[in-house]
Amino acid sequence: MTLRHELKYQINALEYHVLKKKLAAILKPDPHMLPHRSYNVRTLYFDDYEDSAYHNKQAGVFKRKKYRLRIYNHSDSVIKFECKSKIGQYVLKNTTRVTRREADRLIAEDFDFFARTDNRLLQEFYLESKCKIMRPVTLVEYEREAYVHPIGNVRITFDTCLRSGLAVNTFFDKEAPTMSVLDFPVVLEVKYTEVFPEYIRGLFPDTIRPRLALGKYVICRNQQLSQKGML
Repeated sequence: MTLRHELKYQINALEYHVLKKKLAAILKPDPHMLPHRSYNVRTLYFDDYEDSAYHNKQAGVFKRKKYRLRIYNHSDSVIKFECKSKIGQYVLKNTTRVTRREADRLIAEDFDFFARTDNRLLQEFYLESKCKIMRPVTLVEYEREAYVHPIGNVRITFDTCLRSGLAVNTFFDKEAPTMSVLDFPVVLEVKYTEVFPEYIRGLFPDTIRPRLALGKYVICRNQQLSQKGML
């Protein structure tokens, strides 16, 4: 695991098309994009009964983390369970592959299934589930275009069509009902290790400001709570 910088911005359609054209001339498309120009990402976030991950993000707590399940293109062939930690402006991601059976147990809140697992990340989550009463709370879905560059391990993504799922138990349902949640069209994310090459940084127009204060989990959770009359 490596600490990485992660910067997020909200951009409009014109900024997206201009920047994408510039980046495509220097960076390579992520292998996930081939043969299509984008791929679907669906994520199920977990939180405790105090919604600590949700509130810590909004409060800008210096050190925080969140757990999530993730699949791509509505397929269960690759299912990832992740703990994403934020330490200031740095991000640390611990990822493990899980089976469909394990994912179904997580969604059903059958966490005792992992009491004797040898997987350290699942062990950690199991212990937290006992101490903090974890449960799945929000389904997040979007379309992603990703570009990579070896120097600095740069990864730049454009996320569009951000949607919130209406029920966590529809995580593997390709036809699960979702609702659009953003007024602006594109979320731009820039990730790199120690170095962000100046010849890439220089492609970004000065108009791409300010940084996005809220992550996709909080944006979708806000809509969920608003629908329930809790905001």
